[in-house]
Amino acid sequence: MIELRTPAEIEQMRPAGAFVARVLQATAAAAKVGVNLLALDRLAHEMIRSEGAESCYIDYHPSFGASPFGKVICTSVNDAVLHGLPHDYVLRDGDLLSLDFAASVDGWVADSAISIVVGTPRDADLRLIETTTRALDAGIAAATVGNRIGDISAAIAAVAHADGLRINTDFGGHGVGRTMHGDPHIPNNGRAGRGLPLRDGLVVAIEPWFLLGTDKIFTDPDGWTLRAADGSRGAHMEHTVAITDAGPVVLTARS
Repeated sequence: MIELRTPAEIEQMRPAGAFVARVLQATAAAAKVGVNLLALDRLAHEMIRSEGAESCYIDYHPSFGASPFGKVICTSVNDAVLHGLPHDYVLRDGDLLSLDFAASVDGWVADSAISIVVGTPRDADLRLIETTTRALDAGIAAATVGNRIGDISAAIAAVAHADGLRINTDFGGHGVGRTMHGDPHIPNNGRAGRGLPLRDGLVVAIEPWFLLGTDKIFTDPDGWTLRAADGSRGAHMEHTVAITDAGPVVLTARS
């Protein structure tokens, strides 16, 4: 079911968005060469406890997950692009790390993701992150009252296709509110002018993610982590956005 939020409810979602942004900034800053992924998960967990927030991930068990997630942040490295389950891995120089985090504050959820390079960057990784960031910006710019879901999807796809990237539509953006994942689904490829009309009060997570060499993925033996079928690297960017008559409002904006 698609729900529309009042202006007062959107204001009530701001603390969740600000908290999610702070956690991503803190974990990204802590992601140095020699740091274990489990340490990043502990940092996020400590921030959840100290702020009185609730994890959206730790007990999360959708149909595509092998078991409850069991951690509070997704840490996807190199050829892993989505749902990376934190494990005993020490970050190395040049790793491409995607962090995806969602939490509930006072009953409202926000969801966001960022990709960074740990240590010495590869030019190709920086270009991929830059493209994914531009795709997110394009999707947000299209999230205006009077447009349709397809306009967001088409805006994201135009950026990816211009840089020669293929697009997987199995996972994409989604509604956000009292729960982490709701309607509508927002694929990262689509036709402008098609799909659900965008109305004032719709709150969605817009999340382009791309792989350098393929649009095919497979699931790790851990039952969660999604990897590129050809071993190429991936990047993932996401913001929670409120669609309003005054324009899109990014609730998870990072300072």
